[in-house]
Amino acid sequence: MSRGDQQETLSLISLADAFCFTPSISRQMRLTIFVSTLTAIAITSAPVIHADEESVSYSQVTVDPVNVELVGPNARFRLLVYGNAKGTRVVDLTRSATFRTQSPAVVEISRDGNLRAVADGHGSVEVVVGKHKVQVKVKVSESTIPRTLNFENDIIPIFSRYGCNASGCHGKAEGQNGFKLSVFGFNPEADRVALKDEGRGRRVFPTVPDRSLLLQKAAGGLPHGGGIRIRRNAAEYKTLRSWIAAGMPFGDESDPRVVSIDVAPNERRMSTNSQQQLRVVATYSDGRKVDVTDHARFQSNNETLARVDEFGIVRAGENPGEVAVMASYMGAVDVFRSLIPQKRARTDIPSPTVLNFIDELVDAKLSKLNIVPSGLCDDADFLRRVHLDIIGTLPTAIEARAFLNDKKPGRRRKLVDDLLKRPEYADFWALKWADLLRVDRLKLGHKGAYNYYRWIRDSFASNRSYNQFAREIVTATGSLNDAPSGYLYKAVGDPGKVASTVSQVLLGVRLECAQCHHHPYDRWSQSDYYGMQSFFTQVKFKGSPRGAILTTLTNPTTKHPRYGTNVFAHALMEPQPTANPPGDRRKVLADWMTDAKNPLFAQNLVNRMWAHFLGRGIIEPVDDVRLTNPPTNPELLSGLSKRFVESGFNIHELIRTITSSRTYQLSSTPNATNERDEQNYSRALFKRVDAEVLFDAICQTTGVSEKFRGMPTGYRAIQLWDSQVPHYFLRLFGRPIRATPCECERTAETNVSQVLHILNSPKIHDKLSHDGGRIAKLVRTVPDDGRLIEELYLTFYSRFPSADELATAASYFNENANRRQAAEDIAWSMMNTVEFLFNH
Repeated sequence: MSRGDQQETLSLISLADAFCFTPSISRQMRLTIFVSTLTAIAITSAPVIHADEESVSYSQVTVDPVNVELVGPNARFRLLVYGNAKGTRVVDLTRSATFRTQSPAVVEISRDGNLRAVADGHGSVEVVVGKHKVQVKVKVSESTIPRTLNFENDIIPIFSRYGCNASGCHGKAEGQNGFKLSVFGFNPEADRVALKDEGRGRRVFPTVPDRSLLLQKAAGGLPHGGGIRIRRNAAEYKTLRSWIAAGMPFGDESDPRVVSIDVAPNERRMSTNSQQQLRVVATYSDGRKVDVTDHARFQSNNETLARVDEFGIVRAGENPGEVAVMASYMGAVDVFRSLIPQKRARTDIPSPTVLNFIDELVDAKLSKLNIVPSGLCDDADFLRRVHLDIIGTLPTAIEARAFLNDKKPGRRRKLVDDLLKRPEYADFWALKWADLLRVDRLKLGHKGAYNYYRWIRDSFASNRSYNQFAREIVTATGSLNDAPSGYLYKAVGDPGKVASTVSQVLLGVRLECAQCHHHPYDRWSQSDYYGMQSFFTQVKFKGSPRGAILTTLTNPTTKHPRYGTNVFAHALMEPQPTANPPGDRRKVLADWMTDAKNPLFAQNLVNRMWAHFLGRGIIEPVDDVRLTNPPTNPELLSGLSKRFVESGFNIHELIRTITSSRTYQLSSTPNATNERDEQNYSRALFKRVDAEVLFDAICQTTGVSEKFRGMPTGYRAIQLWDSQVPHYFLRLFGRPIRATPCECERTAETNVSQVLHILNSPKIHDKLSHDGGRIAKLVRTVPDDGRLIEELYLTFYSRFPSADELATAASYFNENANRRQAAEDIAWSMMNTVEFLFNH
């Protein structure tokens, strides 16, 4: 679940905590109080941002650069201004500096530091910050030499900058109001035709450019659904006008192309509530460098930490952490990274215990952020946490009592080893991977889907090495009865979709965007997409008396959709060969993928497992690995990946390594330095458990099992291999339908409907009050109220009650003549608390 929504949801659910153990309040009255408070929460839950009122004096002010050369008519370049405060801290002063041109006939400068060439010559501008003054020398050349416009270089960036070719505007599949552009400008030839020739040629008017429909709508001269996008005095308007007046040239193949872009600054340590202006400079194939900040697109990978606007201004929030801001322009990308430490300096820093290398790497990052980690969780929290994380099943009261009374050293590690041997381990992890690998009965049929699921479950039950697991998926061949991993090809079908699924699930790379155009946020091109697709175009199914057989007998070619050239099978980050590999191409892919040196393969599984156990991936989302979404702790990801490879891709060993760290065993109770940290693993995060796990917990604690339609009696929710089994609770709490390989399909967000369902569901109430259920049985067999309360706490919370909790519950029993009804009320109250509904 997102961290912002988590806070709101905890506010909602914690209402139950606020009054569940007030014995004098009836169940109906509790519900009335809960519902009447919802509106107040909605009003008061909005975040409050406090300005940084720190008074700063600057020992030095610098301008980047102090020598600028502007080449060409209307050439532009942005100055960045920095101040050194408190010794080594660098502060962005670009928006607070004063800029004055001292050579207005040569160069102009805007209030935000943007230089513009006026005429050839030498000039200067003055930058003033308080008592500091800095002179910037400027040389202007070739200002009167007209530049030949290129549609792809000069016009497409304008459409991209103002969202004209975005999927929500003219770039969507059907276009907008009869005018269609290719999304993100991936097909410039078609875009030029749409502008120049379609619509009876009325979109552009070369003889009177200002009368062109394109300009009139963009500038507000005519009604436009997208509103006014470009002002008439803007440089973009002048560029479009000049292009139309010149006859809408497409440009020449020999025209220079963007090779790369560079963001300045590349990294910066920012304080909370501060800002940083970015500058983006594109390098062309002829060596020319151009400031393209005004046409670049920006995106933050964590808006809780910092946001970025369309002008490239990064604004840090109040939370500590590390944020990456992507800049993209014409298919090239670069990243600005910023470390945002806790505002308060750390004092009285303890020396936390280091249990393994994970703690060393996490502590090193926390030290940079001025964050002190929370203390270790107690045995009860660890017991419940590790049960839910490893086997998706609560410990029983008997198991909880035995573990909590065990004082032997090493009991936590022994518990992990025991859980890895239990059948629930295979059930739970088979469920999670059945989501990713598309175990879909509607496409595979009942028998096929079940056989596919059994192969996945057997893989986890036998602890099959992850590299072998992946290899069997990629290279599956022969009868599906003998190679059930091949059902993936039947579930997905299209070779391109298979390539995208394999990339996303086994490498963490979302490749599908590159099918139609260069990936907008990463390095992947259409050649990369079709190079991966080519590995799977050989795969065919044919019938036989033993059922479907998967073969690779053909040797098809793959064509680039834009250029019509052959694209030969090649893996990501690998150069394209001059021919397809002989035989089954997928073996080449499997060798590359599972190689110990592959930086994506081991990292992907490590990152997914870390996200599951810690509540957040080192790269987040876990299946969106790209240059512009870097890991929050690269050293930690690298260290875990190396250890995983050295173990022989042993998933059990990876789980042992993670759970034996102090980082995993931290308490969820925050301290003054980490209460806002949700990125750096300084405390345990509250995690909403999966739909199936939560429903099983309800059935287990009430002692009343569920009969799922079409499944044998006694099946638990985590054993449901068929995601189509109808069940309202599972649907409400986010069970996926397995239509995509995205981790996001399983909804982790919480909502009021879920809260109200737990509070009011007649079916849940029936389980609590069932004559043959656990509550009724405990009331019959445990005559002592204190012991009964203890059993309830061990059953629902996996811990003993505190003295206050014991006294409160005992008082409730004393005040109610119906002992069973009192026990049911207490059990209902416990079920509706954060402690039960979340893993913590």
